[in-house]
This record gives sequence, C-alpha cells and structure tokens, in this order.
Amino acid sequence: MQNVAGPAFLADCPTRLAVEILSDKWAVLVIYGLSRQPRRHGELVDLIGGISRKVLTQTLRRLQRYGLVERHAQAPRRVEYHLTDLGQTLVEPIEVLTNWARDHGEAITTFQETAEAAAEAEE
Repeated sequence: MQNVAGPAFLADCPTRLAVEILSDKWAVLVIYGLSRQPRRHGELVDLIGGISRKVLTQTLRRLQRYGLVERHAQAPRRVEYHLTDLGQTLVEPIEVLTNWARDHGEAITTFQETAEAAAEAEE
C-alpha cells in the first residue's frame, strides 16, 4: 500500500533527516546565530544562552557533516564558523518560526500552565 500522506512519512525519505535537523533546538539556534556573520566558538557560547561548550562543539560538527556549516581556521587557535550556501537557505524558515514563537509564545505558556494546574488538581 502506498503512503498517501506523501514521501515525508516514509522511513527512508531524506525529508526525515531535514526534519530531524530542524527539531534539534541547538542546531536551529546555532544556524540562526551564524545567519548574520561568521562567529568564533566562544562568541556562539556567549550568544546562545544555556549551551555548553561540549554541546556546541557536537552541534557544529553535526552541522558540518550535513553541509550546513563550515569551519575555517584563520590562525593558530582562531577558528570561525559560517553557514554554507545550503545552511543559508534555512535562515528564512527559521526566522518565520522565530516570529511565530515570539507572537504566540505567551499563549503557549498560558496553555501549559493551565494544563499543569489541571493535572495537579487531579492528583
């Protein structure tokens, strides 16, 4: 039987990898952090609240393997990261998602608090 929902629902569809990349909160934040200019590792740590150096390194390496980020060594101990052309194609969708989150984040928080209060009342 053919999957009527489309190829994105098939287990071996490359679309699944793209969705996996975008569902990683750190990947999205790193891509967005690199969207305006190349940055050094320490700059990204300072920019992205809550990310550890280790997790940032893992995320950057993963994004390099996907062809979304490039690493450039400029001098000993000076390395910058920037988006590739492919990585740059994600900036607009991430900006749309960021705008949506800004516009609706308060409503989501309200629903979450209401659901948590209801769950506590049931206990």
